[in-house]
Amino acid sequence: MSTKPSIEASAKESRVKGKGKHASSTENRRMVWEKIIWPLILDVNRSYFILKEYHVKRDQFCQMYKIRPSKVAGGVVSLLVKDILIREKNIYSIHYRLIPYMRKRVYLEYGQVLREISTKR
Repeated sequence: MSTKPSIEASAKESRVKGKGKHASSTENRRMVWEKIIWPLILDVNRSYFILKEYHVKRDQFCQMYKIRPSKVAGGVVSLLVKDILIREKNIYSIHYRLIPYMRKRVYLEYGQVLREISTKR
């Protein structure tokens, strides 16, 4: 019996790993935005939230979907880097171009967020 993995096993393993660093970051940003941040903004009905409010929403999400909080944290940091979220001490606010959507209580997908904040007006 050989200890070397078969071609089928290695092909299957590469499909499982599949995503690169960029794709994983985008997936984490999208998940955090659509499942945690935007619902939280709509719940609190203001363009900002405090860290404690975020932690409550994050913990609910992580418990419901059995996801590690560290994966979610990476998505939040990524949203900060993309300037979708702005942080001042323990207060996080959304980009000013997203406020009209919040006021209308529109479900805002991540792709639309990117288009909105990158549009030159």
